[in-house]
Amino acid sequence: MPPTPTAGPLYAASAFVIWGLFPLYFQFVRHVPPLELVLHRSAYSLCFVLMLLAWRGQWAWLGETFRQPRRVALFALTASLVAANWLIYVLAVQSGQVVEASLGYFINPLFNVLLGVLVLRERLRPLQWLAVALAAAGVLWLTWQAGRLPWIALTLALSFSLYGLLRKTAELGPLEGLALENILLAPIVLPALLWVTLVGGGALTQGDPALIAWLLLAGPLTALPLLFFAAGARRLKMVTLGMIQYISPSLQLVLGIWVFHEAFDARRLGGFMLIWSALALVSADAWRSSLRQAPPAV
Repeated sequence: MPPTPTAGPLYAASAFVIWGLFPLYFQFVRHVPPLELVLHRSAYSLCFVLMLLAWRGQWAWLGETFRQPRRVALFALTASLVAANWLIYVLAVQSGQVVEASLGYFINPLFNVLLGVLVLRERLRPLQWLAVALAAAGVLWLTWQAGRLPWIALTLALSFSLYGLLRKTAELGPLEGLALENILLAPIVLPALLWVTLVGGGALTQGDPALIAWLLLAGPLTALPLLFFAAGARRLKMVTLGMIQYISPSLQLVLGIWVFHEAFDARRLGGFMLIWSALALVSADAWRSSLRQAPPAV
């Protein structure tokens, strides 16, 4: 990786641009059922990361990891969370709810704040309390307007926030951690994919070569942004990374409105504006906190 000042922002932005454009990819595989698509995504992601590990000769960690039951249990949980997140996201895109999916990733930083209070016993500052209140008001407004909870957005935000919290405490690097998650899913994913393909008339037997090629592309499209994200996170302050992460839901929102022509009237905009205001407060508070902690100039 190039040791340049722009490397961190470039890696992070690349990850969030790929994630933001994912709804376009799912249009090419829209006829594949969501659960089968997640099976393909996990299987080919496993193949991709194993090839990367083989190329780099990074195998020593694997035997050591399986001698640590607590580490294996932790990554079994993160693997379950990321698989659930994938499935809900695919369901959202295929059912024409890209805008609501984007909402989930807009409120994800606010869920991180709440998890910090509930799990890490962190204390909220006044601006953070105000941000949480505004976000709650936004969710309640959207619930009232739609007549139901935005469960897709809330589930996406909660699952990804929990995933991030657990991975933050994990000892493995990004490539090894992603490989272990896919290895732990493999005893379920591979037999299920084999059954769907041979018995259930899955995409590998019924699809044309173009569809099969798009499915195979799911491996690198899943692994690369995660690796780019980890590379960017190592080089950037959290406040900078937090600002860059809004690229992803912003792109998803634009696609949902102008490409997939989903409804986005003034009433729905009102709920989003409350949540955007909350994000602005959280970002401003994080920026101010980072300035206070920065060492004085010599």
